[in-house]
Amino acid sequence: MSEAVDLHGIAAMAATAPDKPAIFFGDTVRTYGDLERRICQLARALRRAGVGPGTRVGVALHNSVEWFEALNALSRLGAWLVPLSFRGRGPEFAWMLSDSGAALLITDASLAEEIDRALAEAPLPEERIWVLGEGKPWRGRRFEEATRAEIDTPLDASFLPGGAYDVMAYTSGTTGRSRGIVREGVVPGHGSAQMRGGAAMWGYGSDEIHLVPGPLYHTAPSSFGQMHLAIGATLVLMPRFDATEALRLIAHHRVTNIQMVPAMFVRILALPEGERLRFDLSSLRCVLHAAAPCPIEVKRRIMEVFPPGTVWEFYGASEGGATRISPEDWLQRPGSVGLPWPGHSIEIRDDEGTLLPAGEIGAVWIRPPQNHRFSYNKAPEKTDAAWREGAFTVGDLGHLAEDGFLFLADRRSDLILTGGANVYPAEVEQVLFRHPAILDAAVVGLPDEEMGQKVAAVIELRAGAVATVAEIDVFCRRELASYKCPRRIELVPELPREPSGKVRKYLLREMLSRA
Repeated sequence: MSEAVDLHGIAAMAATAPDKPAIFFGDTVRTYGDLERRICQLARALRRAGVGPGTRVGVALHNSVEWFEALNALSRLGAWLVPLSFRGRGPEFAWMLSDSGAALLITDASLAEEIDRALAEAPLPEERIWVLGEGKPWRGRRFEEATRAEIDTPLDASFLPGGAYDVMAYTSGTTGRSRGIVREGVVPGHGSAQMRGGAAMWGYGSDEIHLVPGPLYHTAPSSFGQMHLAIGATLVLMPRFDATEALRLIAHHRVTNIQMVPAMFVRILALPEGERLRFDLSSLRCVLHAAAPCPIEVKRRIMEVFPPGTVWEFYGASEGGATRISPEDWLQRPGSVGLPWPGHSIEIRDDEGTLLPAGEIGAVWIRPPQNHRFSYNKAPEKTDAAWREGAFTVGDLGHLAEDGFLFLADRRSDLILTGGANVYPAEVEQVLFRHPAILDAAVVGLPDEEMGQKVAAVIELRAGAVATVAEIDVFCRRELASYKCPRRIELVPELPREPSGKVRKYLLREMLSRA
């Protein structure tokens, strides 16, 4: 095997333990030997298509083994994978393809309608559209044909080591269009040291069995999956999240760790207790959650479902990580997201950039190691606004306790100003989650002629539970100052959430403005 191959990652496992399962996906079992051979074939096919160092390739696929094959093949070429949501629409695809300068698109046949809309705005040559799926592709060439046309022997020294997380993710775009995150100083294709370092921080080893329940176009599910491949562990990949199926897979595969979002906790807690108790979850050593604020009552209850001492939380963004908190520390400080990661620090500043003392709410600024800087693709003004003296912010608000633990308040864009007072939606949501009939809740601000904005709550009740708007109003007024109480309450069958767990609050505002 060439010295250029990453001996700590997939290639090394293929050489030393080729029959070890790398990925379970439904009835598919991809061993490390099989996975490496497929990566070698795909890397050769992509190179033949002109992909090389710095090339950006759009990938719009449902959760699949092929997603990880594409990521690792591109890494061997020093290229960037640009993840496109399979839930996206044509104009969104077109923006990301054109803004990133993607030279090739790997997509699923089921996305044909929206991809065609995208390609009408951001055209690509037919030979640069590779389609995954059965039968003849509606345009371009079949992914499988391109891959199988190449030999599957180990790659020579003209290819790069690979194994890193070489992804140019697009932000969620809470203000304006989403922007691609460019890692400065990161050279794609040059090893998996960062992935192994992340695994070491969490105490993960090659004996881990990691469940991936979230969509791979999101940073956390895909990066944690890649992290486990980099250390020779095993992935259990779900096509989509289902609460009962997730518990079944944990029990069946003896899963040791998982990365989830609070919305998944809510769905698990909605299952009848007898349904949850059917499954043996004792193999779990670590349940990580992030991506959206977790209501205190939801976290307390999910800690009773999973084995004691396993539920950890971390806070960060696609731009970079920030803090983490153990179950023990959280129980002493409910609602905190913890202390900084090694090499990181947290600052709270006001709008003028002045550092704020403990207890005062301001913008959360994350100071990463010097070599962890990023920029937004073709957006220097947005990049400049995000950085200040070596620290960056993504617009979250919070405060530090005297002992340095971080507590989040909300996103600045979600802050409600009513009658000159600040209302943090997360605070109101925490109260709503304590109501025994409420399963899920979201709070937004609506225009109000008198007060500027008014507080509105959209609520999903538990199955079989009964609660009236008047009852919920009385409950809130017992727990909150009057100006924080929702002046409008709507009951809905289900809240619209992103797969990352974030509520689509813009949809709620649109719904409430029409009603």
